[in-house]
Amino acid sequence: MTHFLAYTWDPSEGIDLGFFVVRYYSLMFVVAFTLGWFIMKRIYKNENVSEEKLDSLFIYTVIATLLGARLGHVIFYQTELIWQDPLAVFLPIQTVPEFEFTGFQGLASHGAAIAIIIAMFMYSKRIIKKPVLWILDRIVIAVACGGIFVRLGNFINSEIIGKPTNSDYGVIFKQLGETFPRHPAQLYESAGYIIVFLILWFIYWKTNKRQYLGYIFGAFLILLWTVRFLVEFVKEAQVENRAEWALNTGQWLSIPFILIGVYLMLQAPKRKYPKEA
Repeated sequence: MTHFLAYTWDPSEGIDLGFFVVRYYSLMFVVAFTLGWFIMKRIYKNENVSEEKLDSLFIYTVIATLLGARLGHVIFYQTELIWQDPLAVFLPIQTVPEFEFTGFQGLASHGAAIAIIIAMFMYSKRIIKKPVLWILDRIVIAVACGGIFVRLGNFINSEIIGKPTNSDYGVIFKQLGETFPRHPAQLYESAGYIIVFLILWFIYWKTNKRQYLGYIFGAFLILLWTVRFLVEFVKEAQVENRAEWALNTGQWLSIPFILIGVYLMLQAPKRKYPKEA
């Protein structure tokens, strides 16, 4: 059957260097962290914070993102892995039913978000000596930018796919052995994150809201998780036996973040920093 408005997606695994293949998904993470570093460098320069503290921030963020995303996936979507194949939780392998090098698969953004918040609390106390909401208000600008490229990586990997469109429109993921178009949910989400990033960037640089602790962080929670909540309607359920739920796992997990964001934005006018004499 010919689908006139469909695009067949069949990318290579990565860039073949002869002795090593650089996978596009991994490359997208490198791009995300690199751009995040430059974004925060500009912000720290504007805030007169030393670049030495930026280096520590980078380490905290990378570790929290990868560890939190992996644990989040296991806890929220694949809990059975803890007792069926515990080594696979932290290592890029599987030992059941047989040993296989799989690479790091299964990362959950909700887990990464929780881990980053915890890491920023530690960073604020140990390194930068500022309120945790101060650093969260700024790091989320870089996080929103990074999310753009992570979802592009998911698209390249033909994972976290959308539901069939039941029309000529959509993307045919050839690597999945399919011949019908699906919603490019990863691209929808990536486009949404572009908008989130631009709004946060504007708030920080063009308004005085960065002086109110929690305002930008709250806006991030509302905007980013609303995008996630909406796009989930056209995504396939990541856990098969939850496909009939009225709201899927990603949506239920997004609701608390959105509510916290509303609270932070409403309370932000009471938390001006630095406080006026």
